[in-house]
Amino acid sequence: MYTICRKNFPPTSPHIKISAMWTRTLIPTLWLLVCAARVCAQVPTCMSVDRYFVDEVWAKVGELTCLKCHRADGDAADSDFVLTAATADSGHLRHNYAEFARLMRKQQNDASLLLTKVSGGLDHGGGEVLKPDSAALKILQQFERRLRQADSPVPPDQLNSLAEAKAAPFFEGVSLVSSERLLRRVTLSLAARLPTEDELAAVANPDAIDGILDRIMTEDAFYERLKEGFNDIFLTLGYDGNGDDALSYDHFEKTRHWYQKHDLSHLPEKDQQKARWKLADVYRDALRREPLELIAYIVRNDRPFTELVTADYIMVSPYTSRGYGLFESLRHEFENPDDPFEFIPARLPALISRNGRVQESPTGFYPHAGILSTFQYLRRYPTTPTNRNRLRARMYYQHFLGIDVMELAPRVTDAAALTAKFEVPTMQAVDCVVCHKSIDPLAGLFQDFNEDGHLGPRKEGWYSDMFGPGREHESLTERDRWRALAWLGERTAEDSRFAVAMVEHVYYLLMGRKVLPPEQDIVDPDFAARRMAYIEQRRVIEDVAQHFREANFNLKVIFRQLVKSTFYQVDGDSIIDATPQRMAALHDVGIARLLTPEQLERRLAAVFGDHWGRLAQSDERFSILYGGIDSKSVTERGTDPSGAMGAIQRMMANDMACRHVARDFSKPPNERLLFPSIEPTVVPGQKNAEQKIRAAIVHLHQRLLGHQHQIDHPEVNRTYSLFAGLVDDARRTDGVEKSGTYFCERINEQRLPDPDYTLRAWRGVVTYLLRQHDFLYE
Repeated sequence: MYTICRKNFPPTSPHIKISAMWTRTLIPTLWLLVCAARVCAQVPTCMSVDRYFVDEVWAKVGELTCLKCHRADGDAADSDFVLTAATADSGHLRHNYAEFARLMRKQQNDASLLLTKVSGGLDHGGGEVLKPDSAALKILQQFERRLRQADSPVPPDQLNSLAEAKAAPFFEGVSLVSSERLLRRVTLSLAARLPTEDELAAVANPDAIDGILDRIMTEDAFYERLKEGFNDIFLTLGYDGNGDDALSYDHFEKTRHWYQKHDLSHLPEKDQQKARWKLADVYRDALRREPLELIAYIVRNDRPFTELVTADYIMVSPYTSRGYGLFESLRHEFENPDDPFEFIPARLPALISRNGRVQESPTGFYPHAGILSTFQYLRRYPTTPTNRNRLRARMYYQHFLGIDVMELAPRVTDAAALTAKFEVPTMQAVDCVVCHKSIDPLAGLFQDFNEDGHLGPRKEGWYSDMFGPGREHESLTERDRWRALAWLGERTAEDSRFAVAMVEHVYYLLMGRKVLPPEQDIVDPDFAARRMAYIEQRRVIEDVAQHFREANFNLKVIFRQLVKSTFYQVDGDSIIDATPQRMAALHDVGIARLLTPEQLERRLAAVFGDHWGRLAQSDERFSILYGGIDSKSVTERGTDPSGAMGAIQRMMANDMACRHVARDFSKPPNERLLFPSIEPTVVPGQKNAEQKIRAAIVHLHQRLLGHQHQIDHPEVNRTYSLFAGLVDDARRTDGVEKSGTYFCERINEQRLPDPDYTLRAWRGVVTYLLRQHDFLYE
């Protein structure tokens, strides 16, 4: 608005009756306000917005269909119909209303040009996008009728400005979790531990959460969680073959299998082969970890996260550097040259093949481009002679710009017909070009890497029946040909969509689910409510992305901003009794997800000081049954409970209670985690026993579930009844031994006495609590 005013109504303009001195000194905003009124009377983008257009035309047709191509960076950017996406203000709606109204009123062969185009007429570049009987086309037809009626005076209830039609605040009436519960949620999720006493005291001040988060993001557990979360996205741990298959024979023939000749003479000869096998396993594991270690290094050192795609280095350890042939030159930089998982940054020299051919590189170094150019990432997303790097291009858009190119256009229904009609359908057929115009130039940037992710350009050169290498509307120059992926990384870092995509990745890590897609079912009665949720979430995502950019792309800022967001802090219990429409709008707020196998193991370790172990990656089959992934064939986590998951939960609860109740009682009270203030001799019926037992139950609820209950709380009453009932049942049943079981109440090979059956009862209580929703879910 300021730019428009300066251009059309400078302070000395006769249209603005305010002295220049006043505009520069006392009331600088008054001139802008007066000017804005003049501009809005003359500029079309200030027109009022028809509510029918907002709620029906734009929400159900424009945003979902037209905007895919008709935007400044879309395939129809050169057309006479360019729309704008949602922004922080409402200006985009007024602009889009003007565009729709203009094209709808424009006639071609006695028909609306807009309706003709969307129906596939007049050589519409996007073909037929709306079927004749579709609800979307009927919405546009109704909009045309409304526009014709608008040539006469329009009733106020049909034409409203956005300012007159503001909805109620999205989170109105929704409660947030307490500061203590928020702290517990954060420390368990990101640091794999319970809050400390100092943190609990500090969090009473809401502003303290930033400082606590800053400390958490220096802990090793946070970086394990960070790497785990980004592997869920990039899946680089799951590439085919052994870990050392990422290194090609052509360039690393003499070094990639260094472990086969490694000196193990200090070991007895009979143990050397087994040690060599173990050496190979650890080395291969370290190689697979390198891309994730790059992410951890960038974040740990507060480097711009744009280095994810621009870093001119890789991460190597003492073991993996041997595979690259770099160990001797880097030996002095490692704190412990024998630690296979100590990673430091390093640059590869230009690669030399077995025939002596040196990779083109004016700098003498391999042209690194962050994770994009790592052999692990390239191998994880292989190609074929027919795919021609299109998978790699698709994953680039998804991973770094947050775009699913498979959603850009409808699937081709008759590929044979297109093949017969066009010599090169991907460059000529409308249905193909809409995707390939974006995908194929990106694919060309990966042309130097073969099916296995190794450096290996085609002998015949790149394909001529594809759009040339480049990115969107910019072609790769011959000068940058040798560093094509670095060229791509630099442009990615400058793209506003990169910041948004990174926010979406961290959102997934924290919330356990992807961000909401635009609601597609326009006939769903809850469409408006779900779209409201989508719009509010996009507002938060865009706002956090802006903070991220302003902080020089420090990824920790995203964690801080999202943890403080209402989406993360909502108390799910506060919306249980909402109306169906309100429930539809709030269905994706707050945390309500089944813990992953890794998270459950960490929670058990935080509470009991020891893992269960059955859900660790070493027991992969058990982990996958509980919704885990192997990053290769199972790539999405299971979030819906199954019968197998229920059985695993029962096993876990029984095993952990069996393993830890008697062990905890065997320690001095000041060392106990579960029962610091009660002894197994306290039995219902004794004087003051009930109060002591209830106090112990309150402590268990707090430690295991994070609940701060009073001793007369209904949940405490229920748990006390369970404890007392177990003791009473054992007393009433003949033949129940007054000693602990061999498997559970046994310390140093001796079964503990349990004359009052309290060990058995406390074990039952812990089992019960471990199977509660608040323990198994986040």
